Amino acid sequence: MTEPPILLAVDIGGTFTDLVALDLTDGRIAVEKLLTTYPDPSLAVIKGVRRLLDRTGIPPASIRYIVHGTTLITNTLIERKGAKTALLATAGFRDAVEIGNEGRYDMYDLALKKPAPLVERRLRFDVPERMLADGHVWRPLDEACLREICVLLRVEAVEAVAVCFLHAYTNPAHELAALDIARQALPGVAISVSHQVAPGMREYPRASTTSANAYVQPIMDSYLGDLETGLRSSGIEAPLNIMLSSGGTTTVAAARAFPVRLVESGPAGGALAGVHWGRLLGETDVLAFDMGGTTAKAALTRAGELAISHQSEVAHVHRFKRGSGLPLMVPMIEMIEIGAGGGSIAHLNALGLPAVGPESAGSAPGPASYGNGGAQPTVTDADLLLGYLNPDYFAGGGIQLDVQAARESFAELAAALELPLERTAWGVHQLVNENMAAAARVHGAERGLEIRRYCMVATGGAGPVHACGVAQGLGISRIIIPPLAGVGSAFGFLSAPIAFDFTRSYVAGLDALDLSELNSILTDLELEGRRIVEAAGVAPGDISVGLSIDMRYVGQGYEVRVPFAMEALTEGHIAEMQRVFEEEYRAFYGQLAHGVAIEAVNWRVLISGPPPQIGDAAFDMTISAEDSPFTCRPARFSPEAAPVETPIYRRDRLGPSWWSAGPCIIEEAASTTVVLPGWSARVAEGGCLLLRRMSSDEKLQGASA
Repeated sequence: MTEPPILLAVDIGGTFTDLVALDLTDGRIAVEKLLTTYPDPSLAVIKGVRRLLDRTGIPPASIRYIVHGTTLITNTLIERKGAKTALLATAGFRDAVEIGNEGRYDMYDLALKKPAPLVERRLRFDVPERMLADGHVWRPLDEACLREICVLLRVEAVEAVAVCFLHAYTNPAHELAALDIARQALPGVAISVSHQVAPGMREYPRASTTSANAYVQPIMDSYLGDLETGLRSSGIEAPLNIMLSSGGTTTVAAARAFPVRLVESGPAGGALAGVHWGRLLGETDVLAFDMGGTTAKAALTRAGELAISHQSEVAHVHRFKRGSGLPLMVPMIEMIEIGAGGGSIAHLNALGLPAVGPESAGSAPGPASYGNGGAQPTVTDADLLLGYLNPDYFAGGGIQLDVQAARESFAELAAALELPLERTAWGVHQLVNENMAAAARVHGAERGLEIRRYCMVATGGAGPVHACGVAQGLGISRIIIPPLAGVGSAFGFLSAPIAFDFTRSYVAGLDALDLSELNSILTDLELEGRRIVEAAGVAPGDISVGLSIDMRYVGQGYEVRVPFAMEALTEGHIAEMQRVFEEEYRAFYGQLAHGVAIEAVNWRVLISGPPPQIGDAAFDMTISAEDSPFTCRPARFSPEAAPVETPIYRRDRLGPSWWSAGPCIIEEAASTTVVLPGWSARVAEGGCLLLRRMSSDEKLQGASA
């Protein structure tokens, strides 16, 4: 029986909801973009799906599956709008989420503010029990006390419970018993246990992660239920897969059980899109730069692969300060939030200096130029005043931008800075570019990467507008603007395999590994992962299994991730583990600690299906080859010089041989590409635009590189 040919991807952002439908039979793509709806983002999804199907004539039965990524989890944690949650902890450890790691993320800030726990103290309870690090019971679980606590929780009408007992990742017996008691005493309450959510060592991040999972679980459960109902009412019976922060997809059931794994599901799509388009043009060292309406994210590849991190933060008190957020122990593509988005608000900070974000106008009311009641100046308003955006063709003409409203929104800020209006808009644009370049520069330096040799792949509605400016700040000379860059994250979802990974802490020196016990642990993790991946529709024979080990020298506080073959471990593997660890350690730190013993800490098993074969998408970028600009408009490329009459091109009319020197502006329905003076642009493989910094001779000769 032939499978349905259509893959549908849906990405909910803070401002826009994007939909991309790919027909695998001929590679044709259809796109829909609309404003995200609040407080229920599923309404925009259902509206967008119906609009897309009606406009294209795609029968609902022809959809093979849907991949969905969302910012709902992130926004819930940032806005603190989750469920009323309680925490059950080992006696003496209920305040671990308050104490944290006892470090100061800014040692010179005398008024330092730490992130508040998701669970208020009166709902954090000490439970008499104690498991030792080796898995032996030191103090049995006091079940009678736990039942009394459950009575209090029922009186408090809690909606979710997080259970985090000491060393439960080694022996989960007490957490399993607590789970049974709580389920009986608190029917209908979401319950998360740490050995399932974050089965790793380090009590503070484990408790924080488990609390976050419980905190968002009822919200996600309700949202996914509404979404499935809406899709069914639209005639779509295709399975719904949910995008994970790690770059894979999973079932709705797994997403409901572990919603905290979706915290960066949207940005993960942008990173995957960067890798896809980079490979198409022969670029393996890629900086995936995704700038949407609310935030800008970046990810760097290593030998063509994205790095996966299991230590991250969310809901920062200070947006760009590590340590100021809630720690999460979940696998996610290693990304950094490098700046603001198109809807981020420009203002004067406490020192009277101009700043942008982190507050965003979102989709409601949105930037002042949207005409929906917004009055504060945003990055989008600045880009409009600089002449970069077409007020009549924003979002393909779906949103008419109000230039006068944008001017009025900047009036107060310009007056405070004692600068002309356009000069203020220029300053906001440049401030955003430099902030993003600086953050990406530090991110690369911390990892020992020479970012100047990378190729940028810019996606998101605002990414192509700011790409040249950010690239100049980083010393990058090549930029790829993919087709339909404005819905790049949604397109990236289509390349994501069905995958899930599990982690177990098992700390031991390489000379003291109990291989029998370790093989048993790895087998259990593999079986559990296979169950989830097979439930998502992957045939058992198509599943691949990978292993990585977190290793360190004895006495160190943090580890190095080491890839390893997934097979039954024997004594002969010990020397290979040491060799691979030393190779990775030297690559990261430049030297080894000779004579110091090595130990393994965390064992991570990744179970995945094959990546979707999306083939060569037929974007129909050329309606008719009209390589000359269809119009011109004034745009500003210098703070002091007058605006320049700039040629404007429509991307869907550019022929395969098109080339132009900057400045020029290339418009398409979901984004706008700004080519600065000193840069060139040409149509490349796959309908991509390739932007390149021109040499002095090229600038003089006006010739293509």
